[in-house]
Parts: sequence; C-alpha cells; structure tokens
Amino acid sequence: MPHIELPLGTISYEDTGAGPVVLLLHGLIQNAAVWRAVAADLAADHRVITPTLPYGSHAAPMKPGADLTPLSTARLIGEFADALGLPPDTVFVENDAGRLQQLAAERPDRVGRMVIAGCEAFDNYPPRGGGTLLHAAASIPGGIRLLALALTPRPLRRLPGTGFAAMTAKGVPHDLTDGWLAPLRTDAAVRADLVKYLKGTRKTEMLEAAGRLADFPNPTLVVWGRQDRMMPPEHGRRLAALIPGAELLELDDCGTLIPVDRPEALAAAVRAFAAAHRA
Repeated sequence: MPHIELPLGTISYEDTGAGPVVLLLHGLIQNAAVWRAVAADLAADHRVITPTLPYGSHAAPMKPGADLTPLSTARLIGEFADALGLPPDTVFVENDAGRLQQLAAERPDRVGRMVIAGCEAFDNYPPRGGGTLLHAAASIPGGIRLLALALTPRPLRRLPGTGFAAMTAKGVPHDLTDGWLAPLRTDAAVRADLVKYLKGTRKTEMLEAAGRLADFPNPTLVVWGRQDRMMPPEHGRRLAALIPGAELLELDDCGTLIPVDRPEALAAAVRAFAAAHRA
C-alpha cells in the first residue's frame, strides 16, 4: 500500500482506477477498508483514493508530539490532497465524521465537490451513542484498550445498541471489525493517538463549521440513512438546507455506515453527482 509523509505523520492509502478523482474518508476506529465495496464500484470509471486516517485503526502511529485534534486532522486531509496533487474538482466524500465540513469551512477552494454521508454535525458532537462512549473511555487510563478488548469477541459486537451494532442496519462484517480493532489492542502508540484526538475535541467546533458552510460555494450532496440512530436524519436535512444549492438523498434500510449498508446506492449517488457537476 502506498504511503505519504505529512507534518503529523505517515498516511497510507489505496489508489485504484482512472478518471475523475474521488477521495473517500472514513470515521473513527475504521480504516480504508470500510469503503471497499464503494471503491470497487467507482473504480470502474473514476480514480478512487482511500486513505487510512489516524483514527485508531491506523497501522503506524503519528509522529511523537504531533498536534492531533479533529481540526488538525481536517487540515491533514487538505494537506494529503495537496501532497498527491489532486485536482481542484476532486469529489471529497466523508462518512461518519465531521472533518470534511471543517476543511470545507476553512479551505473551500480545496474541496471542489463535497458529499457528506451520514456525519456528525451541529450539536451532535461527540455523536450520541458510540461517540460519547469513546470519549468516556478516553478519559479513563487504559479505557480505550479495555473498550477494544470488550468488542473483540464477535458475539458482543452484535448486541443491540453497542458499538458498531448501533451504526448499521445490516451489521458490520467481522473481518472489517477485526482489522479495525487490532491496532487498538496491540499498539499503545496508536491508542495514544486516538486518546489525543478525542481529548482535542471542542464541543462547539461542528457548530462553528456549520456557520461557515452557509457560504460554501461548491456543489454539495448530502446522503443520509433514514434508520440512522447515531447521526439524526434531521441533521442531513438541515445541512442540505444550509449549504447553497446542496442536494439531499435519503436511503432506506440504512444506518450511519452507509458504505456498509448501502454501498451500491452510495456509489451510484456519487457517480451521478460527479457527472452532473463536472468542472
């Protein structure tokens, strides 16, 4: 897997296909593999780039002393796109996080086209359920490792309302979850990165980003699952109403992890959006 050195550390990524560029961004305690079905679909006629961000499932820890916060990670995404020389009309797609909104608010020129797919927004930050659990674990010495160990037995992952089970309508395949949890179980430096990120969260930062998105000038698509229990569907509607000209698509049989629950529908939506808004 290729990788690139950035100010915060090394970022690995997958780069497949050819054509208009799509950059796929995942959420906490996930890696690029969450996009595997969407990426395989889009790579038929797009160049698809899927980085693994420093959210707890990254293989190599960030540099010692790295200023790792949600806002610095938003800037990292922009630096990643700059370092790869991605074109101004790149389609940025994010699921289950809010860093793209922060980047778009701060650097609208970098985010040429934007797809917000079931993300934290407004005052749902940290997001209810799993997000608040992660922040609570980060406040306890050893709490993140204990949480990772608690989710290691496969039957526990499917208990209603717990961890990844609360994020999907269909359930996350175990091979994905195994890969996501492994670094947190085995690497203290990776755990430290996640704790630093979580402790760097500011309660108001998504509201601040939303306030600036009212001036975002570029094409935007908002995609949300109607059965999302972590990211309120009304927030998708609010974002679509807030961002000038934004389109809204709501999907049935779908929770927060849209790339897991409805990968074909999400890929089709991104493809149609990219085609409709060519530079």
